[in-house]
Amino acid sequence: MTYSGAVEVGGPADVHELADLMISKVAVGSMNNNAYLLRCRATDEQLLIDAAAEPHTLLSLIGDSGIASVVTTHQHGDHWGALREVVDATGARTYAGRLDAEGIPVPTDVLVEDGDVIRVGRVELTARHLVGHTPGSIALVYDDPHGHAHVFTGDCLFPGGVGNTHDDPKAFASLLHDVETKIFGELTDETWVYPGHGNDTTLGAERPHLAEWRERGW
Repeated sequence: MTYSGAVEVGGPADVHELADLMISKVAVGSMNNNAYLLRCRATDEQLLIDAAAEPHTLLSLIGDSGIASVVTTHQHGDHWGALREVVDATGARTYAGRLDAEGIPVPTDVLVEDGDVIRVGRVELTARHLVGHTPGSIALVYDDPHGHAHVFTGDCLFPGGVGNTHDDPKAFASLLHDVETKIFGELTDETWVYPGHGNDTTLGAERPHLAEWRERGW
């Protein structure tokens, strides 16, 4: 079936099948968080992005193969609510942005810097540090050698705008700058965007609105 990225809490995962990578998206918890399970098709190694909530749902999605690692996109509690249970059950290695790790109550094994590469099997994800929603938010970019890029943006980019900066003009300016330069400035319009909540989008759908976002200030 064609992947849409539209998922509901309590509903099934939606699976995006790429040549080298399988991406399973599921919605969990009271804040409708998205969690993404990535599986390298060559090795079957798996990585989870944001163990947000409902550990039973996430562990069922992971299955008997387990996971090698969990990446937490940022320190807000709705993105790590199931992290302890998932790590205890799987022994997964934990990753988070260096400047957000102290705000995550599960120890971070690998402190991630801008430009670091995180691997799942033979697939490489490049971390981009985006400052504003939190000090150490990270996005993960998969530059598919067989097609366009795919980017997991946490709460830094959604359909219709950047993430919440709590009416702080300095934080908004920082986040918009980082998203413009590190995401829109480096990736093509075909790039698929997987956000921390809600539906997916593409950079092409959002790019025409950057000036509008800057003018409105959120």
